[in-house]
Amino acid sequence: MIRIITIEREYGCGAAAIAHEISSRLGWKLWDQLLTEEVARLAHCQRSAVQQREERRDPLYYRLLKSFALGSYEGSQIAPVETLDADSIVTISERVVLDAAAAGNCVIVGRGSQHFLSSRTDTLRFFLYASREEKLRRLVSEGRAKTDAETLVDRVDGERAAFIKQYFHADWPNRSVYHAMINTGAGNEIVVQAILSFLHQQRA
Repeated sequence: MIRIITIEREYGCGAAAIAHEISSRLGWKLWDQLLTEEVARLAHCQRSAVQQREERRDPLYYRLLKSFALGSYEGSQIAPVETLDADSIVTISERVVLDAAAAGNCVIVGRGSQHFLSSRTDTLRFFLYASREEKLRRLVSEGRAKTDAETLVDRVDGERAAFIKQYFHADWPNRSVYHAMINTGAGNEIVVQAILSFLHQQRA
């Protein structure tokens, strides 16, 4: 019995709205911003701090500084560079994702959930994408300046690819982990219907 849907996505393809609609129609819990909030609560920090770091590697300067501190003879006496870094966010995120999956009846957006739950038979995993033009159109329609949208489309997906490579040793998107990859240029409603149809057929 399928009890979990994970949705990985390209930036700007409309996945957040699609995930919200799916969870609403199923009456399932949506773990998107809620996941960020729960990680922040467990890490005892502001949600904005997690948002700035999740699904990203630490900056190079920070990785070098952390390596220096850990390798220093006096490393045990050096205060942490930060209390929150990419490693700790991944660890906490895995805990939150696994707890959400254990409860079931949920839609989980990104944060490595497709890999954390890759061995579960009660999970459907989807990857949503769109053409660059479609992603820019969506972002501009949401109020982004076109130049900002162009920068974000490239940067955010690049950060997600590097994050998946570092923490899961996989390409992004790793096609073999997904049950389906869907182009959201077809329209949100068509994508929602496709995912729900996939779910209902798996349950039949």
